[in-house]
Amino acid sequence: MTAGPVTWVHVVVPEGIDDPARPSGGNAYDRRVCDGLARLGWRVHEHGVAVTRLPGDLARTLGALPDLELVLVDGLVASAWPEAIIPEADRLRVVVLLHMPLGAGTPQARPRERAVLSAAAAVVTTSRWARDWLLDTYTLPAERVHVAQPGVEIADLAPGTPTGGELVCVGAVTGIKGQDLLVAALATLGDLHWRCTCVGALDLEPDFVAGLRDRATASGIDDRLVVTGPLRDDDLAAAYAGADVLVSASRAETYGMVVTEALARGLPVVATNVGGVHEALGRTLDDRTPGLLVPPGDSSALATALRRWLTDPGERERLRKAAEARRLDLSGWDHTSQRLGAVLGVY
Repeated sequence: MTAGPVTWVHVVVPEGIDDPARPSGGNAYDRRVCDGLARLGWRVHEHGVAVTRLPGDLARTLGALPDLELVLVDGLVASAWPEAIIPEADRLRVVVLLHMPLGAGTPQARPRERAVLSAAAAVVTTSRWARDWLLDTYTLPAERVHVAQPGVEIADLAPGTPTGGELVCVGAVTGIKGQDLLVAALATLGDLHWRCTCVGALDLEPDFVAGLRDRATASGIDDRLVVTGPLRDDDLAAAYAGADVLVSASRAETYGMVVTEALARGLPVVATNVGGVHEALGRTLDDRTPGLLVPPGDSSALATALRRWLTDPGERERLRKAAEARRLDLSGWDHTSQRLGAVLGVY
């Protein structure tokens, strides 16, 4: 298919991406790039589809678009529904924006995801790790799979505390984010001075949240574990500003936007080395690492890293200096939108 110069793009996103009760990295990314593309001169038409009404809602949305229209579809909407995407892929220019490969965590989802991505004109991932995973797993043509890493806004440096004991964990409280591993690690650190603030949605896996609280109580650390629920804007900024270090125990991450959000404030990171987290953490220009990475699923290794952070002032200072240096090298959302716009302009 061929078409004239592209000035218009339809963006299909999950309904409610601006809902303050459901903050997520994918929603934040979608909003940022929709706004960023508009600033770059694209005419952006957003279509919110209800995930609970898929695939019918998606099929109706795509079916109503004229031939040859350029359509950027959020991967949460697209990956699981080849029956809605494939029939339209020959007449529309479909680009899938893949925040998280479903097949990476759910192997049984791979045939359907492969079918969707193979039918699309192009795929945009949010990390080099995700692109490599797709190419290795689905053998997609390399020239059709692109990367547009999330940006971040540089914020004021977090002042920190003398003891380094203010820990913050940001992410929906779910099994995939691994707060149970974090609680297990913290339970072994009762002899040290620390407090951990967990920020994130509490309604996605209520049983997991209840079990987390029970384990914290049984371990005698419930008075030092603060679970806030989701925070946004100034409240989230205040949680970061009051912290010494970001802790992430995720079992899966495509990139890890919370990592760069922490680094944007000069906060070091203690995290599981999973997916694209190492990519988000990065290194300074003089090859220093602004954090500590541990194997995923290993609460003992996480506890060892946290004990190292809490008991070694010299190590804390080294990591803080590295985080402050890394902060200066981070890319903003304008760069993300420019990269995405360049990809869309090809198709």
